[in-house]
Amino acid sequence: MADLITIEDPDDPRLRDYTGLTDVELRRRREPAEGLFIAEGEKVIRRAKDAGYEMRSMLLSAKWVDVMRDVIDELPAPVYAVSPELAERVTGYHVHRGALASMQRTALPTAAELLTTARRVVIMESVNDHTNIGAIFRSAAALGMDAVLLSPDCADPLYRRSVKVSMGAVFSVPYARLDGWPKGLEAVREAGFTLLALTPHEKAAAIDEVAPHRMERVALMLGAEGDGLSNQALMAADEWVRIPMAHGVDSLNVGAAAAVAFYAVTAGRPQT
Repeated sequence: MADLITIEDPDDPRLRDYTGLTDVELRRRREPAEGLFIAEGEKVIRRAKDAGYEMRSMLLSAKWVDVMRDVIDELPAPVYAVSPELAERVTGYHVHRGALASMQRTALPTAAELLTTARRVVIMESVNDHTNIGAIFRSAAALGMDAVLLSPDCADPLYRRSVKVSMGAVFSVPYARLDGWPKGLEAVREAGFTLLALTPHEKAAAIDEVAPHRMERVALMLGAEGDGLSNQALMAADEWVRIPMAHGVDSLNVGAAAAVAFYAVTAGRPQT
């Protein structure tokens, strides 16, 4: 059973995992280096726990203690009970969901390990917006993609905003970082995947005409919001595909485009 500890000092060193959560650059440096990430809200905390992540501690406002009582009773990690005002002073924002947990990261699998069993993979290039990362993971989980591969400069899927937007789906879809870019794509092709680059370019074929759901192994490549895939990535692809547009719209937000494309890639596959 976890210890329930009431803290009234925002400078208490036991709260260090939760300090400055709105300082993006600080947290992007600290969290991977210290092997932690922050889960926010009851559902996300439970999903992180169920996915096997070890809890370092929880930070709860009083009214959330009873809600999280079963988790508190089950885990040995300390639980810090604080007022909403103190939580805001520590984290830098009003914690609407009243519950935060510091979780221990685990070692990422290699891309080669994921490619051994996967058949439907999404590859992200330079996607640095945490909201888009979270949205793409949520769609990947919901629509049956098997794995996510990230270029070396993609944002951290376990950053608080990404985890929150994904509603914990970042815990459901395995992911790895590719070694080098675009050189890392060679290993994907060698594993038997057809590389499809999603782009609004006029030379791209309509994705439904390409029929990726009938291909044995597909890797769908997505670029960052605005810039899209780089010329290097486009040249490395086996085929360019696009989502047909109407009413003069030239493109979709990458999160929305990902969901549409994932459906085209996975249509007819059994979901689990």
